[in-house]
Amino acid sequence: MTTLIIIIALALFFDYVNGFHDAANSIATIVSTKVLSPFAAVLWAATFNFIAFFVAKYVIGEFGIANTVAKVVFEQYITLPVIFAGLLAAIFWNLFTWWMGIPSSSSHTLIGGFAGAAIASTFSLDAVHIWGQKGLIEIAAFIVLAPFIGMIISIFFTIFVFWICRKTNPHKANKWFRHLQLVSSGLFSLGHGLNDSQKVMGIIAAALFAAHQQGIEWGISNITDIPTWVPLACFTMIALGTMSGGWRIVKTMGSRITKVTPLEGVVAETSGAITLFLTEILHIPVSTTHTITGAIVGVGAVKRLSAVRWGITVNLLWTWLLTIPISALMAMGFYKIVILFY
Repeated sequence: MTTLIIIIALALFFDYVNGFHDAANSIATIVSTKVLSPFAAVLWAATFNFIAFFVAKYVIGEFGIANTVAKVVFEQYITLPVIFAGLLAAIFWNLFTWWMGIPSSSSHTLIGGFAGAAIASTFSLDAVHIWGQKGLIEIAAFIVLAPFIGMIISIFFTIFVFWICRKTNPHKANKWFRHLQLVSSGLFSLGHGLNDSQKVMGIIAAALFAAHQQGIEWGISNITDIPTWVPLACFTMIALGTMSGGWRIVKTMGSRITKVTPLEGVVAETSGAITLFLTEILHIPVSTTHTITGAIVGVGAVKRLSAVRWGITVNLLWTWLLTIPISALMAMGFYKIVILFY
């Protein structure tokens, strides 16, 4: 029972860290274009993070991404030490990349940690769902596909908006888009909440399932049968985390990739939100970091290719590609330590 409580507490702490780590995704453009102050922006984003709970439960009617994450490791290999080690690795990597100002993926950190610990427990890749629908290969593919989709949507959306506004007074258009950024930022924050909170829900569901296997009272017999308190706690923690901000990453996302105007901010956030809603429908966990970065790159590329700082973008891509293997390796090490005390 004690181990289960610690795991749930760690998972919720990870959700909190995820909130302030990924806050920049929702607010970078709205802060860099000075539409809202940093505090007002994180409060705005946190509100929509929490509203996402009601959208998932009462509009969509399911938590599909949570189920996908919970099934990354095959049920017979899910144990409390595996989950514990995976969480430790994910939290460590998230805090490190936040400290370094690197907008890495909290999502893939968590998935990599969970998978790595399971592999360490069995000395075999058979413990994880690698191939097939919603397997690790498909999830990893979206490390590239999510920013690419966000970029393509952003490019076409930017061209369309430029065409619509071609005869509009630039000062007047800028004023409109400053106000519209409130809407686009809210939509992206909603997508962030829908996607990222569910990943922690999946981990907690896996822990409750493992607890049931050990005869612990709080356990659940079906990994998809998630108690109501789990999503409520997860959406609350990610909202609280978002309110804590993420100023180091705001600088990278808001200005170092390309300078963003209010019009371009609206396009980037809306394109990112559309991508997140699409992946929510497909039940595929993706990175909000990757998604908004791709959208910002798309906006910059429409102006001119030289407007995008490609060196920084390539460095980010390398970080993203390394996230799952690094998290998995760290989780393997943590598992060897955890199992000594279990």
